[in-house]
Amino acid sequence: MAKGHESVETNVSLLIVLTLVVISIGFVAIVPPLFFQSSLTQPVAGLKPYGALQLAGRDIYIRESCMVCHSQMIRPFRAETERYGHYSVAGEFIYDRPFQWGSKRTGPDLHRVGGRYSDEWHRVHLINPRDVVPESIMPGYPWLEGTFLSTETIQKKMRVLRSLGHPYTDEEIKAARAALEGKTEMDAIIAYLQSLGTAIKTRR
Repeated sequence: MAKGHESVETNVSLLIVLTLVVISIGFVAIVPPLFFQSSLTQPVAGLKPYGALQLAGRDIYIRESCMVCHSQMIRPFRAETERYGHYSVAGEFIYDRPFQWGSKRTGPDLHRVGGRYSDEWHRVHLINPRDVVPESIMPGYPWLEGTFLSTETIQKKMRVLRSLGHPYTDEEIKAARAALEGKTEMDAIIAYLQSLGTAIKTRR
């Protein structure tokens, strides 16, 4: 047995082939079954794709790199669920491209922030965080309040997302530009934040 093992270790080509075989077996055993697990591939009950204003807000959230300090992934540990709410499940992120998971938290996780504070609280917080959280080190984003949204690309964006499986109707796409008319980037990012984590009802 030892001699056979030694022959494998001393034969580089054979060692590479056997390593690839083992990796392939592990891949086949673990990855393909996930594509048939409905809890990972189907949206949770009540989940809807982002509306036009929320979608615009999500783009601003990404543009301003909010995900660098805020994750959107509550892990199933009591220390996290007691603070943030129900742990995150895969079916909540079906319409997130890209998802905002992560483990880096300079600020709190935002996955269950939807509905936790009023729109006005978010507005004040985004303009100057220390007005509502004195110890905050988050920068302010006052320019969002005075910057109006562009309506040029929202319909095309929703059509692309529909081709990827987001169930937007023709009526929703047609109404998208009107939904952004006269709205600021502040309105959009607040709409996005207020939608986060609301598909699963959780005790506040």
